[in-house]
Amino acid sequence: MTRQLLFGNHAFCEGAIAAGVRFYAGYPITPATEIAEFMSRRMFEVDGTYIQMEDELASLNAVMGASVTGVKSVTASAGPGMALIQNELGQAVVAEIPAVVINVGRAGPGIGNATRSGQMEVMQARYGPNGECPAVAISPATVEEAFWLTIKAVNLSETLRTVVIVLAEGLLGLQRAVVDLPDYSTIEQTERPRPTMPPSEYSGAYIANELTDVPPVADFGTGYKTILNTVGIQPRGGGDGSTQGGRLENQDFTIRRLHEKILSRKDEVIMTERHQTEDAEVVYIAFGTQAQSAYLAMQQARAKSVKAGMLRLITIWPFPEDAVRECCAKARLVVVPEMNLGQVRMLVVNALADTEAKVVGVNHVDSTYILPEEILAKTEEFLP
Repeated sequence: MTRQLLFGNHAFCEGAIAAGVRFYAGYPITPATEIAEFMSRRMFEVDGTYIQMEDELASLNAVMGASVTGVKSVTASAGPGMALIQNELGQAVVAEIPAVVINVGRAGPGIGNATRSGQMEVMQARYGPNGECPAVAISPATVEEAFWLTIKAVNLSETLRTVVIVLAEGLLGLQRAVVDLPDYSTIEQTERPRPTMPPSEYSGAYIANELTDVPPVADFGTGYKTILNTVGIQPRGGGDGSTQGGRLENQDFTIRRLHEKILSRKDEVIMTERHQTEDAEVVYIAFGTQAQSAYLAMQQARAKSVKAGMLRLITIWPFPEDAVRECCAKARLVVVPEMNLGQVRMLVVNALADTEAKVVGVNHVDSTYILPEEILAKTEEFLP
């Protein structure tokens, strides 16, 4: 074990390397630039490859190209860059190319405020690409968790053959903390499903029999015929390995399968952290760095004899509706602090639509940290 003082952005890099990533393509963009800077050195130290591309769109295309050869690959960006790559994100998802994209969020629309922080791409992570594209997005709260969740993101991308977004913030990317890094040889690494039959018997990368299937895929250059289908129509397999169904039937099957292969693995994909929610009449629901304030607010509320609990959303997409309902079963008030105007609050309202709990937000869009005192003040405002 090695103890290091790390930026959050450095922790993302170390987590990726520990997970087996050996290719990084990127373009400098505040507040994620340090990821490209660190990777420009670290990739060569682990016999990997680093390429600085001309923009974010080219970066994700390079990542896709490296990934189909079997190399675990990552890129990173911020809000404007994420807006540029939405088509490529969708292409990677439908072609079922494992990849990890780290989004170190800044504030504001357009170019925004490059040197500031926000949590403003929650909905973009899910609904950015066109065509009913499924999403997996996870959000670390600390520098140490940036390391471990990046490992988880890489493993999930391989298991599911999909893109996983690490939804971070400038506050985390540029934060420093002491982290105990393990021996990377002890880290469990997941590999994508690959064909076990000889190349002469391999019928392609997309033959799936069930909605929950993650079909095996051969690495380019290994002698197998591999077709990357990016038009959203993939054949359904018959019991004898043949294909069946017409164009529209296969389109329906493909889109539903891309979702179901994720939803059927909720126990592995959805991660939350719960604190004293069993008897909670007030529940604070938060994600990312703002969960730290929510936790302190919970402790302070408990000290005032308020039955408060906290639910931290580690997985943002698929949204943990069941966890929200379970943790808020006795809640009269739910407070959602977030650095946007209520993107997660809207999801919580929907999850609790059949309950009597009142859902309110504490919202910052000026890049400043939400304080525990603000969360407590909101509690006192609405709780009799």
